[in-house]
Amino acid sequence: MHDDRRLTEARLQRVLGERVWPAIYTRSVPLEVARWDAPGEPVPAAEGIAADHVPARVGDAWGPAWGTTWFRLRGEVPREWAGLTVEAVVDLGFDSGMPGFQSEGLVHLPDGAVVKGLNPRNAWIPVGSPAGGGEAVEFHVEAAANPVILGNPPFRPTELGGGRGPADEPLYRLARADLAVFETAVWELAMDLDVAGGVMRSLDTGDPRRWELLRALERSLDALDLHDVPGSADRAREALAPALRSPAAASAHRVSAVGHAHIDSAWLWPVRETVRKVVRTSANAVALAEDHPGFVFAMSQAQQWAWLKEHRPDVFARVVRASEAGQFVPVGGMWVESDTNMPGSEALARQFSFGKRFFRDELGVDTQEVWLPDSFGYSAALPQLVRLSGSRWFLTQKISWSQTNAFPHHTFWWEGIDGTRVFTHFPPVDTYNSELTGSELAHASGNFRDKGGASRSLVPFGHGDGGGGPTREMLARARRTGDLEGSPRVEVEHPSEFFAKAHAEYPDAPVWLGELYLEFHRGTYTSQAATKQGNRRSEHLLREAELWAATAAVRTGAPYPYEALDRVWRTVLLNQFHDILPGSSIAWVHREAAESYAEAAAELHGIVAAAQGALAEDPGGSGGALVFNAAPHERDGVPAPGAAAASVDASDGGFTLDNGLLTVRVDGRGLVTSVLDRIAEREVLAPGSPGNLLQVHPDLPNQWDAWDVDAFYRNTVTDLTGADAVEALEPRPGGAAALRVARTFGASSVVQVLSLSPGARRLDVETVVHWHEREKFLKAAFPVDVRADESSSEIQFGHVRRPTHSNTSWDAAKFEICAHRWVHVGEPGYGVAVLNDSTYGHDVTRAVRGDGGTTTTVRLSLLRAPRFPDPETDQGEHRFRYALAPGATVEDAVREGYRINLPPREVPGGGAVEPLVRVDDPGVVVESVKLADDRSGDVVVRLYEARGGRARATVAPGFPFAGVRAVNLLEEEYEGAPGLDVRTASGDGGHGCVAFGLRPFQIVTLRFAR
Repeated sequence: MHDDRRLTEARLQRVLGERVWPAIYTRSVPLEVARWDAPGEPVPAAEGIAADHVPARVGDAWGPAWGTTWFRLRGEVPREWAGLTVEAVVDLGFDSGMPGFQSEGLVHLPDGAVVKGLNPRNAWIPVGSPAGGGEAVEFHVEAAANPVILGNPPFRPTELGGGRGPADEPLYRLARADLAVFETAVWELAMDLDVAGGVMRSLDTGDPRRWELLRALERSLDALDLHDVPGSADRAREALAPALRSPAAASAHRVSAVGHAHIDSAWLWPVRETVRKVVRTSANAVALAEDHPGFVFAMSQAQQWAWLKEHRPDVFARVVRASEAGQFVPVGGMWVESDTNMPGSEALARQFSFGKRFFRDELGVDTQEVWLPDSFGYSAALPQLVRLSGSRWFLTQKISWSQTNAFPHHTFWWEGIDGTRVFTHFPPVDTYNSELTGSELAHASGNFRDKGGASRSLVPFGHGDGGGGPTREMLARARRTGDLEGSPRVEVEHPSEFFAKAHAEYPDAPVWLGELYLEFHRGTYTSQAATKQGNRRSEHLLREAELWAATAAVRTGAPYPYEALDRVWRTVLLNQFHDILPGSSIAWVHREAAESYAEAAAELHGIVAAAQGALAEDPGGSGGALVFNAAPHERDGVPAPGAAAASVDASDGGFTLDNGLLTVRVDGRGLVTSVLDRIAEREVLAPGSPGNLLQVHPDLPNQWDAWDVDAFYRNTVTDLTGADAVEALEPRPGGAAALRVARTFGASSVVQVLSLSPGARRLDVETVVHWHEREKFLKAAFPVDVRADESSSEIQFGHVRRPTHSNTSWDAAKFEICAHRWVHVGEPGYGVAVLNDSTYGHDVTRAVRGDGGTTTTVRLSLLRAPRFPDPETDQGEHRFRYALAPGATVEDAVREGYRINLPPREVPGGGAVEPLVRVDDPGVVVESVKLADDRSGDVVVRLYEARGGRARATVAPGFPFAGVRAVNLLEEEYEGAPGLDVRTASGDGGHGCVAFGLRPFQIVTLRFAR
């Protein structure tokens, strides 16, 4: 037989696109249109509906960027349409290729009740089947003129992300507003042709099934009258029906299809628009659930459920009913789908406790699936946190974006730094926005890397990122591919059903140890430095506020500020969303984040001051001062007793800083040329390589500007060696010796203060940068004379080790890494730590010198200047503090990392405030001290083993306690909790203590009943 498949395939494409889809609506009448343009920010529905509308018509321009227009649509169903299915069709000026990234609408009835959302792939409104015709119809559409930020071509700088301007031009034109007859048979035919054609094209040309479908499609097209599609649709369906009834092979891959709409809590739109996206998408999903009893929709992010409850309680009530029926499913167990690289230890724990508790309290659901499809890499601390939150399973998708190496599994056990394993799935469909097309399903089956051991995968389907969710067309594809030869078997079901089946089928799945490093989007560790600093400082202020508020409550009976702390935590958790904290959102988002961080800081400083004031009360008016230390390790006095004084002296055209522990030489260029460790009697810096060297690289990645740094940025570098001034300063508070170094470069300037404190084995660098570069990357380098083939970087509740070499493609891909407060490199017997107070991006490289020694260079990534999506990214003044700690062990790095982020506070008062808890092992670190969330007054202490080895710790509370339990992140007892050895109070006035063992990096949360 002749190979005429291209002819038939092209015929199918044209007939389906030009004749069948348009014939779904063959009879229509225009609606009467009126409009009201909201003058500023969005208004409540009642106000928009009641506003004074003016006549409008199809073709009218509307919507300056970020504006809202309320369209009132009125009409009457023609009497001759009696008994037919009638819909309103509204096109706000859509680009059909970009659902969720442009104009959208929310449809209301005149009484304000929500009907559904409108977007380019879902532009219809149900009217029904009027019995007699002549019924009046009225809808009100809240139309959002969201501008297209990520256009075509993409990644072009735009000012549209800054917010609405006073003279913005309209972006859209109303393209259609009709009442129309919905031709059900034509729509069903369109779906038959769509599915058969999609499955056919996904099959190999040598597969007989491809040809069977081709011929069936040919017969169907022959049976179709192109001039009377509605009248011949049933006949065309009958010709195709036998091919669509052929069942799938017994070995066919099984797909669990879960309705979803991954909605970015902020990204190319502000948070206020995300609230509306959540309402529109939820309305669509719940309407589908009401029409299709088998439909299941999963919605993550407790924050988005909370927004829905707050802003549209009517829609929330419908969603709750659907949830009770098992159709609208909360997943994720987190407050938002957060970044997981940069949130601190306690913050990542609170993502789970706030998220899980919301779903329990509001919906009565204990979520089991941690749902993070789109975050930019996954911390090795997560498996333990997942299990301690009471969840069992983990889902991600983003690893499919890795540029270099294909991840070897789709279903596997993920093992974290402490040995905890969590059953994990990585959908092989390679998208969280599937439309269940034939090509997507075929890709899921062919791409699945665990064939032979497992036979099923999960496919999240629905328009996401900007929302919209599933459509009736997607459900139609799911029905047709439930048991269809040539296709995977598709079943719409609850994600927990998928995980239970997958786990039962594949209990001995392979194991992946350590972080899920995304070989992409590495620039997110650095972009939008102010947002990252706001996060870091908020996390540490929250630690202080909870610690001192709990101490004041226990010691003085002061009220504990539950509501205020919860409110601030929710703000910080929201800003950890994976496009806010990573710095990949529009300017509007980061401006609001800065404002919210400032408000949080003011409130937290107030809480700290009130608690410390209660604790430091000095009735005698001694006029003394009390020092509060919120760090988890004791501090010596400043300076330490018996410590040598620190000095700064001019020498050899430069200066020498000395405190008896370190001797630091700085040349006339302001570069650190020597750091002599007097304790170890060794030079720390590599020969001929200055430390604290600022370096600037060009930084124009191939795409995804704010997200990416591409490895070729390293090919070109400018060392900042010119100095405008190098001068000694007067001794600083505490007796620190200090130098000031000023430089200018490009359009920017930097002033650094290098200081050495008495008794400190640490060189501190305070940096103020006035940054006005574009598409540049600023680094600070410390080349140390240490032979290290791996570095250790702090993450949540521990650290990870990463290669400093590039032996394999996996090693080479980690050319930019994320660390929290420190990076450590070492050789047997000696190590060096680089500490920071607000930096996350780093790189560590090694080189063997001509003398045979090895130089290991640790660099901090300070600033970037991408122009998309915010063309003003990082412009302005920035302040950083970082430090070099020679001779440091990992335990030293942990201690100094906390100290640089938690400086002591001095307040007027007398006496001393004893710690609320003491731990006898400095390698077991107290991460948080607070009162229990249930307001019982119990004291909750969370701690972890920080060195990466076994430990046995004794915790002694500084207050009487009636009992103590090991609890999970929700402060409840759990299976597998460590055994506790509780010892009663001794005769010396103590309150008793509790001892227990910890495995490496284990998190233990103790709950003390008072």
